[in-house]
Amino acid sequence: MALEIKRVWSRFKPQSLFTLSLAEEKKLQWIPGVDHHGNGEICGFKVHNGPSGSGSVQFEAVVLDRSTGEGLVRSKEPLDCESQREHSFTIQAYDCGEGPDGVNSKKSHKATVHVRVNDVNEFSPVFVERRYEASVPEGRLFERIVRVEALDADCSPQYSQICFYDIITPNVPFAIDNDGNIKNTEPLDSKRQRVHTFWVMAFDCGKNRAQADAQVVVTVKPSCKPGWIGWTKRVEYTPGSGSVPLFPSLHLETCEETVWNIQATVELQTGHIGKGCDRDSYSDRSVRRLCGAVRGEVDLLPPPSPAANWTSSLPTLPSSDSSLVFSFNGSNHVAVVPDSVVTGLSGDHFTLQLWMRRGGANVQTSASQTRGNRREEEIIVCSTVKNDDSFSHYSLSVHGCRLSLFYWPDVSAARPVKFLWKLEQVCDSEWHHLSLSVQFPSVTLYVDGVTFDPALIHDNGAIPNPAPRQRMFIGACWEPEEEPREIVNNTIPEVKYVGGYHGLLSGVTVRPGSVEPHSVVECLYACREGLDFGDLETLGSGMKVHVNPSQSVLVLEGDDIESFNRAVQQVTYRNSLRFATPGVRPLKLTTSLRCFNEESCLSLKQLEGYLVVLQPDAPQISLSGVGPHLARPAPEFESPRGVPLFPELRIVCSLSHAVNTAAQGMEGGALMSDAVAHTLDGCEVQPLGEELNAEREELLVDMDVVRERGLEIINTTAYIAITGAESISVYEDVLRSVRYRLAKGSARFERRFRLSCSEMNGRYTSNELTLEVNFLHSLDSLYHPSHLLASQQQFLHPSHHSGELSGHTLPNPHRNSVVPGAATVIIMVCVGFLVVMVILGVFRIRSIHRRGEGGRGGAKEGTNQWDDSALTIIVNPMESYESRMGMSADTEGEGEEEEEAPESPDDASDDQRIIIKKEGRDSNARRY
Repeated sequence: MALEIKRVWSRFKPQSLFTLSLAEEKKLQWIPGVDHHGNGEICGFKVHNGPSGSGSVQFEAVVLDRSTGEGLVRSKEPLDCESQREHSFTIQAYDCGEGPDGVNSKKSHKATVHVRVNDVNEFSPVFVERRYEASVPEGRLFERIVRVEALDADCSPQYSQICFYDIITPNVPFAIDNDGNIKNTEPLDSKRQRVHTFWVMAFDCGKNRAQADAQVVVTVKPSCKPGWIGWTKRVEYTPGSGSVPLFPSLHLETCEETVWNIQATVELQTGHIGKGCDRDSYSDRSVRRLCGAVRGEVDLLPPPSPAANWTSSLPTLPSSDSSLVFSFNGSNHVAVVPDSVVTGLSGDHFTLQLWMRRGGANVQTSASQTRGNRREEEIIVCSTVKNDDSFSHYSLSVHGCRLSLFYWPDVSAARPVKFLWKLEQVCDSEWHHLSLSVQFPSVTLYVDGVTFDPALIHDNGAIPNPAPRQRMFIGACWEPEEEPREIVNNTIPEVKYVGGYHGLLSGVTVRPGSVEPHSVVECLYACREGLDFGDLETLGSGMKVHVNPSQSVLVLEGDDIESFNRAVQQVTYRNSLRFATPGVRPLKLTTSLRCFNEESCLSLKQLEGYLVVLQPDAPQISLSGVGPHLARPAPEFESPRGVPLFPELRIVCSLSHAVNTAAQGMEGGALMSDAVAHTLDGCEVQPLGEELNAEREELLVDMDVVRERGLEIINTTAYIAITGAESISVYEDVLRSVRYRLAKGSARFERRFRLSCSEMNGRYTSNELTLEVNFLHSLDSLYHPSHLLASQQQFLHPSHHSGELSGHTLPNPHRNSVVPGAATVIIMVCVGFLVVMVILGVFRIRSIHRRGEGGRGGAKEGTNQWDDSALTIIVNPMESYESRMGMSADTEGEGEEEEEAPESPDDASDDQRIIIKKEGRDSNARRY
């Protein structure tokens, strides 16, 4: 471009902006200048730095022709477009001035020069990463799996842009576009090929190829379904295993969905096991002893019996833990506790305990409930008791999901107080244990061993005073009456019931006096099975664990999937009972997810499974150390202390389990028995045959040992039962003290007893140990004729003497048959043998007599003779024994008869009932 400079002022023309385009590496540019004064010349140009810093450092201007003012702008060093694509600076021209020294030289105004550097394609593309990896689920087409990217260092758009990419690996199911996006051209199959590897190249718009190709690796994942992976529907638990993880390999798959909160609820259903869960199988009294509870409780719903007949009209239901369950229908099922029981329950300090289940199975619905009036108050216990000089009243009732205790410390003066609790356990139709400790004005409620404080306390001063009359109802309350009515046979037929209870009750007891400590209540009624968490120290950050009091529901909450998966695998089931109740416990896992995008957040379905508690190894309770026979002189049984029946009794409890004999080179399987320390809860001694005669015989027990150990005993003529949970050694001591005593003159030949023991409320029983007691009599009494005759009649006619000599009967196929003693059998055999010898002697005499008269009798007498060389004589020993006392006299009479009437030998032989068999041609037996 031309640059004009005025001669006088050395000013540039109005066009003072010059744009120069210089190729990289070029240095020259012509700039014309003009001096309009005619004799002026342009002596030079001066370069000034511009805004970008370019100027005198990088560029210079030289004069080519002073007269014409042409000049040259050139760069002092090579230009680089990649470093700086454009340069901007100013230039100023000046003339030669006056005189040889060039004084008074004039300068032009400044002109701006823009220099744009043209690019050349000197760089090749470079990939940002040398290796690209991606994972995709199988069976789907994706618009973009991964994006590769390459860069070019050239400065111009022509050479710096990547014009296209290309996959250079042949035969791959992928394609790439000009932006570097890779997609699959067909659905991928992880089973056919799990990993795909291929190479990609890139070109810029100047057709320069990338220096190095990029590698792409695509991993095909199996089809992703959001949910829990590794769920096992059936989980087995072996009793005695302690805590066992329920989900050892379970983990949550969200298919890369971003979640910020996870909550999982594990529910174990044990409502069908006993009363809500697996608890100790011993009786309530035994459990109280094992937990160290204070004694003195009164059973308000005892088993029906002549002494406790107020529960006989109530229907009962079977229970898996052998306890008695009473059913109440809300109308006419009411138990009226007699005054003799209520009298001992006075005072304002007492503990009321019961098992409750609202709306139990097989309970008929009352008419009022059928009409939908299910919100009425249902009274469980209603009682008015007499204190020293006043009457107090209380009632325990349920109303919806509320439990209330109405307490009136003095019905004649004090104002009533109502304690109220709102509990889900009251209305969930499951078994729960309630323990109410009253130390007025303080009241403590335990539900399944957990303490609950009253929600509200009402002052019910407007309620009319109850009648000062002692009585107690279970299952309802009495309607206020204007005039007192008399109680006949522990029933009030004309009384009207209000607030009938609809459900099941069991174990309703009241114990006056001090209340139970919390530790005892927890021991008595806490579940022995439930959900637990393995190790809280391994719980990740942000994780929370919640467990309900009954340990049937466990809730996990967190925000990190990895930590959450580790926590789920720590959820365990524990059962502290050695002999856990076998059966199925349903399991449920409910999961709730919260995502940043609520609309597309995952929804997981509820998982259901079940826990199977296997049958525990049954304990073998072995009774030994007692022989089958116990023989003692009869006077010892008639002593004041009698004779101990089981002086050397040994009780051993063992567990049998399978042993792997294959590892020991043995064929088949084997059982190994391990002795264990154990607890029994009952033993029974029962006489076999007829019951004991209370006037002549009895069983004695050391009552000091029984009371010291807190055991209970029932001693009747049919059996003696010792009950209560205690160790084996205690039961051995008690049973060794059992003695058998006879009254004077009641000696007999033998008596048999059977001993058996059990545990876990009769769930496991021992072997039956049978003992035969023999009474040794003196020889004088045994051989006395009258004594023998009396013994004979006893054995032949036991029904006539059953009251005096029970058990002395002939062997019979019945279960409780009794056989004669060993001494009696020996005596009978000896006497029978003696009778046979006498009979043989008589027949020998008769035979000799017949031969003597054979010569005189002729042929007729000879035809009656027979050969006795092969005789077989069969004798009924009992018939011989029956007639042994009169046999000698009969034999002598036969001899005399024979002398007087020798022609009638058959009459005597018929009386003896001797069967003679002759071996020969005629083998038929003959009777003589």
